[in-house]
Amino acid sequence: MSDSLFRRVIVPIASQDDARATTRALASHVDSVAGTVVAVHVVEKAGGAPDKASVEQRERDTEEMFDIVRAQLEAYDVDLETEILYGTDVAETIVEAAHEMDASSIVFTPRGGSRWIRLLAGDVALSLISESDLPVVVLPDEPEVDDG
Repeated sequence: MSDSLFRRVIVPIASQDDARATTRALASHVDSVAGTVVAVHVVEKAGGAPDKASVEQRERDTEEMFDIVRAQLEAYDVDLETEILYGTDVAETIVEAAHEMDASSIVFTPRGGSRWIRLLAGDVALSLISESDLPVVVLPDEPEVDDG
């Protein structure tokens, strides 16, 4: 089962801090990843309302997130792809893309806030877990190692 579960994993990245935390958590499990890691970021569209930032700025920010992922996973024997996604519902966009990319699972590390705040705010992590028909692997947050 683990070979098929980690054949092609979709790894959503929300921010630069999330890129560091998620790839740190993924790196400690990378020996389980037998295939491809696809790092994705959703540029959330406002659905008719003005966007918070220009698409170009958000794409530049996303590429910086992907650079962090590349740097942190370069020492590991894993195929890495990156993809910028666009949608009004982040979780739905990730699940749809996972199907289009023939993903075996969605892998992430939940970020921020108490469980009650996340529940009340409609947290993307909760939506991924409850709405995905693909396996969702939630990795524990790994403590940051101080190299200095």
